[in-house]
Amino acid sequence: MSRDRRLRRLDRRVLIAASVTALSLTASGCVVVHGERELIPATTRAEAAEALKEFTAAYNAADKAYDSSLDADHVTGALGDIDEARLKAGRANSPEGNAAHSPLEFTDAEFTIPKKAGWPRWFLADAQGNRGGDSRWLLVFTRDGLAEPWEAAYLTLVAPDDLPEFRKDEGGWAEAVDPNSSELAVPPADLSKDYTSYLQDGSEVFADGSHTSGWREKRAKNAKKPGLVTQYIDEPLTEGDYAPVALRTADGGALVFFTTRHFQKQTAAAGTSVPTPNSSVRALTKGEIKQSLTMEFVSNEVALNPVRGQVSILGRIEGLTGAKGE
Repeated sequence: MSRDRRLRRLDRRVLIAASVTALSLTASGCVVVHGERELIPATTRAEAAEALKEFTAAYNAADKAYDSSLDADHVTGALGDIDEARLKAGRANSPEGNAAHSPLEFTDAEFTIPKKAGWPRWFLADAQGNRGGDSRWLLVFTRDGLAEPWEAAYLTLVAPDDLPEFRKDEGGWAEAVDPNSSELAVPPADLSKDYTSYLQDGSEVFADGSHTSGWREKRAKNAKKPGLVTQYIDEPLTEGDYAPVALRTADGGALVFFTTRHFQKQTAAAGTSVPTPNSSVRALTKGEIKQSLTMEFVSNEVALNPVRGQVSILGRIEGLTGAKGE
């Protein structure tokens, strides 16, 4: 769909709100309302539903054809990196398209839309997918201006019982938390850095779980196997479309989405070789795999960040984005 057509379909209330934000004229005179300072809802509920619908259609088209150009305008950030690499590998192994394609479908969608000033603006879609069992699909949509399309930057799956209640005003609008807020156990802007540090060295910041202590234990077991050494490097991703977003929960804490990058290098002992990777890894690998293989992953996490206490990682989805053989 062209950008002009998207603009024509914008909810009329959004256009009115934008006009009021730019300049409000009253009987008493001229009153300027600065959009970069005024707290307004990030979007309307109708437009949020349309954004989810458009994303789903584009995602399914791209998956069926293994063509990332078909949903490039609807994904960004961590999800964009993961999705593009997945489709690239799929096309390399199956140029005719995805013979096993099964359309992704969402039902029971709920939208948590915060009030915030300035750009970018974003909102959370929480829906039931036709895969993933009972897990709820959480998608964060963002955009940098009224003329830009909504793009999904984060996608995670979370158990229904793990979802917190959000703080909302009388109009049903949620509260966005400043990434640098010191009111929480960890400022949202620091979670990516603290999480990657935790994976390397451990700490008391994060509660035990499959994505924290469980992941560290799994890595430790894989680090040294007969004839094969595995090394891990973890890096925070915090700028631009990888920036964290946070919603205030009813108890004063926050639900935070953030991004990390991970490298896993497998090195075989002299006279042996690295285990042969699967076809998807090979499709994304540069160089010849002889004695080592370094794989790069992008991961997006969702965490429950309390006012005090340990941070809990509720969900994490990662995808291979590149590899190098040596």
